[in-house]
Amino acid sequence: MRLGQIEHEGRRRIVQVGDEGARPLDFDGDLAQLVRAGVDPRSLPAAAEPLPGARLLAPIAPGKIVAIGLNYLDHVRETGMDAPTAPLIFSKFPSSVVGPDEPIRFDPDLTQRVDWEVELAVVVGRTMRDVSPTEAMDGVFGYTVANDVSARDLQFGDGQWVRGKSLDTFCPVGPVVVTPDEVGDVQGLALSTRVNGETVQNSSTKEMVFGVAELLSFCSRNFTLEPGDLLLTGTPWGCGEFMDPRRSLADGDVVEVEVEGIGRLVNPVVAPSRAQAR
Repeated sequence: MRLGQIEHEGRRRIVQVGDEGARPLDFDGDLAQLVRAGVDPRSLPAAAEPLPGARLLAPIAPGKIVAIGLNYLDHVRETGMDAPTAPLIFSKFPSSVVGPDEPIRFDPDLTQRVDWEVELAVVVGRTMRDVSPTEAMDGVFGYTVANDVSARDLQFGDGQWVRGKSLDTFCPVGPVVVTPDEVGDVQGLALSTRVNGETVQNSSTKEMVFGVAELLSFCSRNFTLEPGDLLLTGTPWGCGEFMDPRRSLADGDVVEVEVEGIGRLVNPVVAPSRAQAR
């Protein structure tokens, strides 16, 4: 099942997304509320007709965003670093989330090295505390696409990653959440990034150092994962920061990140100078 969110008559509605369009589900609340209530979306009737002109928003407003660094072998190789012996965890503020077609905005006076990172994102479906990898997979509500946008100069200059990863609009998510039964083997999905139509990342979740089940289990041994939380599972090779010469996003760019079987997430980049802003 492919689930999205729209704004309709002043409130957020959950929709089932298909070739025919977006059909609202009979649920009084957003997707995060549905997940926390433990409701199976497949049990909800959908409207007979799609809503005309419905624009998809970010599919979920997560309680917390847990992210993983250096989790692809090809990305480890391009950085010249050693592969981690345990998952490298950091966080992004939920206020950084935006949806499809919303702009990635940044102030060039604050950061000039803004990078892209396509990621498979996991929507947690139930409370997890000290669970095994098998138990962890039973607790997955679904999967979506994320772009872990990163201000590299802030990330590396601060000595920790939260600020450089959490600027407003630095976590595009969407376009939909797809339930596990439609995704299949999450360790065999192609993922890619295009900037202005040029492919810059092209890899597979087979390259993960730690798979989805292991990541969820590891996180749950250290802190409680709650329904509606979002786990970003890392990015593959092709980040602009590690190219020669280095590349960064600029005003007017368009970034597309895609994960096989889930969807393509497109966001323009807006980075006006102070003179332009005035």
